[in-house]
Amino acid sequence: MRIAFYGSSLLSSYWNGAATYYRGLLKQLARRGYEITFYEPDAYDRQKNRDIDPPDWCKVVVYPASADAVASVIAEARHADVVIKASGVGVFDNELITGLVAAAPPDALRIFWDVDAPATLSEIRPQPDHPIRRALHELDAVFTYGGGEPVVAAYTALGAAACRPIYNALDPETHHPVMANARFAADLAFLGNRLPDREKRVEDFFLASAAALPDRSFLLGGSGWVDKAMPANVRYVGHVGTADHNAFNCSPMAILNINRDSMAENGFSPPTRVFEATGAGACLICDSWTGLEMFLEPGAEVLVARDGDDVTEIMRTLTREQASSIGQRGLVRVLRDHTYTNRAAEVDQLLRSGLAAKRRGNAA
Repeated sequence: MRIAFYGSSLLSSYWNGAATYYRGLLKQLARRGYEITFYEPDAYDRQKNRDIDPPDWCKVVVYPASADAVASVIAEARHADVVIKASGVGVFDNELITGLVAAAPPDALRIFWDVDAPATLSEIRPQPDHPIRRALHELDAVFTYGGGEPVVAAYTALGAAACRPIYNALDPETHHPVMANARFAADLAFLGNRLPDREKRVEDFFLASAAALPDRSFLLGGSGWVDKAMPANVRYVGHVGTADHNAFNCSPMAILNINRDSMAENGFSPPTRVFEATGAGACLICDSWTGLEMFLEPGAEVLVARDGDDVTEIMRTLTREQASSIGQRGLVRVLRDHTYTNRAAEVDQLLRSGLAAKRRGNAA
């Protein structure tokens, strides 16, 4: 079965938090027999900052960020059994969703895969003529990066035939325990790019806690923070490529996850870093959001902080022995319940049953 997948980037995680999500899922789908082509634009310097080579389990087509090139790759959809347009490609998103719905063969599945559903829904709800709103009635399904029942209900109300959250997970071949690296030594570390709907929460949960605990060491990784005012006990290491994620997660005593505003407010939206960190055996401190207990048991497999004061109190008393125990329990849980092998099995069933049903309907 042939999948044409149009996304931001498979080859680069640079300003592209969905990269490990795409890699984990598509690699496992390829192992289930799918023939996958991933189309990504040459945009935002991602091709200059690749962190993987083109994999042997997926063909990658990098196209110029131009109207002619977009039209050319849209035309390739005619060869696919499943045509997937992801949100947040970053260039020509509207042209892609409109063009792919029209270009896909009549018996192919047409899927919009939303990797930031709360933000997308906030954008399209007040715009009845938005290209995604118009496309919903012609799509066979919407898959989402998360969001639970609130996102399913919202997309269904807007006209989607079906909506299914496919949650982030762990690829244990990529993210796993390694030896600590002195470059990333700290009591508490946070990794995330500087984004408008994340910055205030980073100030509240991370920087304020650092200011309250001058005897503890804090580590900040990610792009965009170079001119951000920080307490003296915060060390900034800039962009951290995926090759260093395991060392980043294994070296500090604890790792902090901070969801973006929209995902925290909606709930049911564990970002990739939740599973990357726990998959490396890290003691994870996670901001509080509805549905967290679906993935990890609070207090046993993850520590939960409602605000910066909670982070401060956790870090004031947390010992390395306690952190190690929580990290090991989290690792066992994600290896059992939350790998991309689990998620790909779910997607495989949805694609095969959906395609069979569509072709039966077209033949009737």
